[in-house]
Amino acid sequence: MVFKKLMASLGAGGASVETVLFEENVVPGGVVQGEVRIQGGSVPQRIEGLSVGLQARVEVEGNDGEYKQDVEFTRVRLGGAFEVQAGAAHVVPFGLEIPWETPITMFLGRHLTGMNVGVTTHLAIARAVDSSDLDPVNVHPLPAQQAILDAFGRLGFSFKSADLERGRISGTRQRLPFYQEIEFHAPAEYRGLNEVELSFVADDREMDVVLEMDKKPGLFSSGSDTYRSFTVDLQAYERTDWAAYLHQWLAEVGGKRNWL
Repeated sequence: MVFKKLMASLGAGGASVETVLFEENVVPGGVVQGEVRIQGGSVPQRIEGLSVGLQARVEVEGNDGEYKQDVEFTRVRLGGAFEVQAGAAHVVPFGLEIPWETPITMFLGRHLTGMNVGVTTHLAIARAVDSSDLDPVNVHPLPAQQAILDAFGRLGFSFKSADLERGRISGTRQRLPFYQEIEFHAPAEYRGLNEVELSFVADDREMDVVLEMDKKPGLFSSGSDTYRSFTVDLQAYERTDWAAYLHQWLAEVGGKRNWL
């Protein structure tokens, strides 16, 4: 028994955890439902805590360049401490709210390359190696976000890439320690633009939309970035022709080549 306890403290033969999601497809502001299944190991063990959260892989700029970092941006504790007997099974149901700023991982019916968001489970075991689990979720756009994305498509922009950046977008309602950038190739009509980067920062009422427009260089000038932002009411977004609205700004910035 002493040997088994020693091995369990090192992670061999200890309690394990598995999380099952009832629905992997979610939207910001929604709830992901599931259950945590705990399987006892070879000896009884005291569980000090059980929690579930959301985790994203984020790009961070450091002194030695960029690197990836897993950032947990919400966590919920499930109950208090308890003891799991050897070989016993426990099932703990949960509902985890999806923050409104959660980045989109699905676009046009496919997963966005580079987007890694999932439900993380942490089982804290007294005097032993903790057990954990990570289950990916598919975060689909809110209707208002889909309307903006569709408008870019109607204007001829094509998807290029997406990433998560650690930091803040000034002047927005941002609360998370990172933000998403969705990058588009500009069509020939906007001949003064290389690309446009789009960011959403939402809460339960409104959404900040931030555009970073990359202008092409001219004969005697280098390229430059131009920023625009506006606010969208999540309940009244259908009242606006977003393709026409975006075209006004995009044509102003990229309608002609900046030759001088």
